Amino acid sequence: MTARCAAFHALHHRARPLLLPNAWDHASAAAFAARGHQAVGTTSLGVAAAAGLPDAAAATRAESLRLARLLRPLPVLLTVDIEGGYADDPSAVADLATDLAALGVVGVNIEDGGVDGTLTPAELTAAKVAAVKAAVPELFVNARTDSWWLGVPDPLAATLHRARVYRAAGADGIFVPGVLDAETVAVLVAGIDGPLNVLYRPGGPSVGELGDLGVARVSTGSLLFRTALGAALDALDTAASGRPSRSEAPSYAEVQRLSPVSAGESFAPGRTS
Repeated sequence: MTARCAAFHALHHRARPLLLPNAWDHASAAAFAARGHQAVGTTSLGVAAAAGLPDAAAATRAESLRLARLLRPLPVLLTVDIEGGYADDPSAVADLATDLAALGVVGVNIEDGGVDGTLTPAELTAAKVAAVKAAVPELFVNARTDSWWLGVPDPLAATLHRARVYRAAGADGIFVPGVLDAETVAVLVAGIDGPLNVLYRPGGPSVGELGDLGVARVSTGSLLFRTALGAALDALDTAASGRPSRSEAPSYAEVQRLSPVSAGESFAPGRTS
């Protein structure tokens, strides 16, 4: 476990940033691993939506643990988005991190956006970070601040302040979603003493450009889940309208190969549904 955590830490200190695809189930995680990605994260929106639950409402603790257990056999380093830790009690968040680490998870995201849509006090998030690091020192704790997403006044100053507080508490990296322009990213890189994680946004800076700015990690967040849902709707509309398909879906056999076949279970290669 320690070696796996060390390998994940090392991925944040390369010339090219870590491009982290975010999965929502076994098939998506297995597909990303099959494409050669060494590390995979989870997307809280995707996990929540797939279970019929709201995101950012501290409702998916059980689902996150279940998914981590399901993904354990995959040849990939797994980091889990645990929202705000599903609790205000730092010891409860540390207990969750310990359970995840026992399943082979090498990192967690802890965010400071509260379930009421406001930023939680920086000291509370810092206490959660410190508790997790005390319980599982080798775990990569990515502290996320939602200063931009929640529209706080002067988000740059708020982000830099919170980043300093979280780093002092032991956070290994700082995640700042919602930043769109290269100039602000460069200021954040210069002002944050540690690996910076940003969210990939179509039409924004490329992964290579973000790396040139000094970004250590680029997450896809819920983008891949939403894209998959959009592709499903497009395929459905294609069937309904008879118009040409815009893309080709993976074959039944390709998807079947992503899942381990249970003992005694037969595989019908001609099946398509």
